[in-house]
Amino acid sequence: MLDTSTTPFFEAAKEGRLMIARCTQCRQPHWYPRPLCPYCLGDTAWETASGRGTVYSYSVARRMGPVPYAMAYVRLEEGVTMLTNIVDADLDTIHIDQPVEVTFKPMEDGWMMPMFRPVEGQTDAA
Repeated sequence: MLDTSTTPFFEAAKEGRLMIARCTQCRQPHWYPRPLCPYCLGDTAWETASGRGTVYSYSVARRMGPVPYAMAYVRLEEGVTMLTNIVDADLDTIHIDQPVEVTFKPMEDGWMMPMFRPVEGQTDAA
């Protein structure tokens, strides 16, 4: 998972900052971390994202293991869409267009992974 092209992303995550890449030529932001722009193959530069977004789509898995979980596509304010987990939430109240914010959860290897939780006070169904 960790290589020279993704090190800045994971180092920032350890500090509680979400990073996305933006092309230095066409200026398009993109997700997932990679060294070349998927639109024009230009070089990319890291920038700090707001960490705020909305649920674009989601699925709750209740039979895949002992603990149910929610996977979701979250559209960030910067315009990119991330595949992620929704955490710290009542799985029955997750809904499309729900405001969410980034939180970081530890992985088994000690690195931190960005996930999203509902924005406090904004979990009611639309």
